[in-house]
Amino acid sequence: MARQNAADLAHRLGRQAEAVCRHYLSSGRREGRYWLVGDARNTPGRSMYVRLNDSPKGLAGKWTDAATGEHGDLLDVIRESCGLVDFKEVAEEARTFLSMPPPEREPCPQHRQSPAPHGSPEAARRLVGMSQPIYRTLAQAYLRERGITDLRGTGNLRFHPRCYYRPDEHSPTETWPAMIAAVTDLDGRITGAHRTWLDPRRRDKAPVDRPRRAMGDLLGNAVRFGIGSEVMAAGEGIETVLSLRQVIPDMPMLAALSAAHLAAILFPDTLRRLYIVRDNDPAGDGARDCLVERANGAGIEAIVISPELGDFNEDLRTLGMDALRMEARLQVAPQDVARFMALAA
Repeated sequence: MARQNAADLAHRLGRQAEAVCRHYLSSGRREGRYWLVGDARNTPGRSMYVRLNDSPKGLAGKWTDAATGEHGDLLDVIRESCGLVDFKEVAEEARTFLSMPPPEREPCPQHRQSPAPHGSPEAARRLVGMSQPIYRTLAQAYLRERGITDLRGTGNLRFHPRCYYRPDEHSPTETWPAMIAAVTDLDGRITGAHRTWLDPRRRDKAPVDRPRRAMGDLLGNAVRFGIGSEVMAAGEGIETVLSLRQVIPDMPMLAALSAAHLAAILFPDTLRRLYIVRDNDPAGDGARDCLVERANGAGIEAIVISPELGDFNEDLRTLGMDALRMEARLQVAPQDVARFMALAA
């Protein structure tokens, strides 16, 4: 029965192959009778091609990745691009896309996936898995409005077009587009998620009381950009850290999401020099002092980088890229300027 259901869903998806590709493989584009993209996980590129119409060579919706030799159908695309595991989840997503009613017979209760506890690490992992890469999405447009255009190394940032938002326990649930950031531990395991709900009309944060919220296990963990080794930078907000990364593109960085969590980040065993990206406010001062003390106690050199204005995103947007680059050059150790800023010179 499951095999028949899969074949039927794959056939229905194939009849809307281009619409499926535009939705789940948004990093690609149509060329002739094919949709070209990097891979089934929606990575930018051209090595994977999806057939958009039936032909003697194959059915619509069938795809092949020339780089890896992998092949499959559009159910595989949904599974990979959404980060799903169980076929039931893939089928539900496909039915939702096709506007199909739920199946008449539900699986037995003992085989259903139990809901993850609200706000738990498991719920965060599922949210990240249901999200898509940020390229060519509202999340990318939102960051571009803030002067953040270089998104190399930002695989932990994703986008969800209909993320649940509930102001409080007494209010109805709303849905807004959201930028989703995966919070990970030192081993790269997802322990939490951060949501920034967005307003599609203004490319700004959604007009809700709390447009930013985090969930899961956050203490000591962070949103990571690049792989930390002997040198890295740590700051509070995602936009703050990404702003500095525009002029220091090759330095591994992390966003701890708050001053309190910045003060408590865990250090990799290999870390020898830590740049503390502070916000220009009392909370930022407290996080700076605590982190300097902890780093020095662990034998790690701590260097504080301070903005001219309130934070580095404000500097980027108000003073411009050249001024921000000069700020960074004056505060980063000379050997790290040569190592991490060469591409931004």
